[in-house]
Amino acid sequence: MTHKRLELGATFRLAMPVIIGQLGHILMGIVDSVMVGRLGTVPLAAAALANSLVFLILVFGLGVSMGITPLVAMADGAGDFKKGGRVLQQGVRVCVVTGLVLVLATVGLSFLIPQLKQQPGVEALAMEYLQVLGVSILPIMWFQSYRQFSEGVSQMWAPMVVTLLANVLNAIGNWVFIFGHWGVPAMGLLGAGFSTLLNRIFMAVAMMMYVQSSHRYRKYLGSRLLGAVDMKCIRSILKLGLPSGFQFFFETGAFSGAAVMIGWLGAGSLAAHHIALSAAAVSYMFAIGISAAASVRVGKEMGRGDMPAVRRAGFSGFVLAAGIMASFGMVFVLVRHVFPTFYIDERSVVELASSLMIIGALFQVSDGIQATGLGVLRGMSDVKSPTIITFVAYWVIGLPSGYIMAFPLGWGVHGMWLGFVVGLTTSAGLLARRFYRRSRAS
Repeated sequence: MTHKRLELGATFRLAMPVIIGQLGHILMGIVDSVMVGRLGTVPLAAAALANSLVFLILVFGLGVSMGITPLVAMADGAGDFKKGGRVLQQGVRVCVVTGLVLVLATVGLSFLIPQLKQQPGVEALAMEYLQVLGVSILPIMWFQSYRQFSEGVSQMWAPMVVTLLANVLNAIGNWVFIFGHWGVPAMGLLGAGFSTLLNRIFMAVAMMMYVQSSHRYRKYLGSRLLGAVDMKCIRSILKLGLPSGFQFFFETGAFSGAAVMIGWLGAGSLAAHHIALSAAAVSYMFAIGISAAASVRVGKEMGRGDMPAVRRAGFSGFVLAAGIMASFGMVFVLVRHVFPTFYIDERSVVELASSLMIIGALFQVSDGIQATGLGVLRGMSDVKSPTIITFVAYWVIGLPSGYIMAFPLGWGVHGMWLGFVVGLTTSAGLLARRFYRRSRAS
């Protein structure tokens, strides 16, 4: 029992700063939504649509950047510090190029919004907001390269601090640009986009300066900022990162597709979906933190060649995620009538969001297990089969199930959310089974 507690404690200590940092990212979006919600239902629905679309593209980039972490962790576990630094240098290249491609993709996607059959007022606002958010992908990818390296060497606190500072600046920026202060004209929803862009630039510059100047990283870094191009290292990052990007894309794509279909039901349904999903996003940040910590622990033990330790590290992540997410499920039920009122005061939207939070409570454990499953398998450099699993779980099973329940069966937005339960539970079961078999076979 003591040994199990030590395993859980080791995972939790690594996970906690990642969780706080991830919560900072989500808090930035929540603050945006709360402040935009004061402008009315239509701007909030436009923010929901644009954020779901940009996140669909951004998560692919985040997944690509996650190819850096297990490679750095394995090098660190093997004591090859120069290799870890080389992964960072090539990772910056990968992330910046990926970021540029994703900026172009997002701006292009913004012109397709009129084809999504949303309300006219929602379409116009979402289009310009999405374009500004698209530009902000480049600095967040730049930030990610240094963040993933830092996590790979088990230095989790720096990204957390940078993200929390950015939250303070974002709240001030929203107040200035959305409502118009300090001589700046009120820009409404677009102002929230400019605030996000400026804060992501701050995050990228601050994280780069810290890593390059801190004595903690000197054994990994040479005198040159990027070093020579190393195609072998770049291919290794992409070999892990691209499938990870598709994993996140398939999951988030299902949620974004659901948001588009929920928009067919009206702005009120879309706003309620956005509010309830923001609550689920908070708990998901805990799952992501545990996943990142378990991935680093598994990667380091893989570098040492200690397979029993790999198994212990992985299963400690599953247990921790299940326990924490079950607790969130209970919290969702308890606060379901209060949480939506922070966003909007329209009674029908509040009541609908409240009912969705009950369904959200049902998939909390599954969400935590599937996120951790992706992390521990990534730590073992196992990414191809998990990518197939995520595609099948969300696009073959989850999203079609949600559509059938929402429209042919007439259950509306509740049916779409029950589809989330089906998809996430399928993914969780298959990924946990995959780790059990792989870690035992190894």
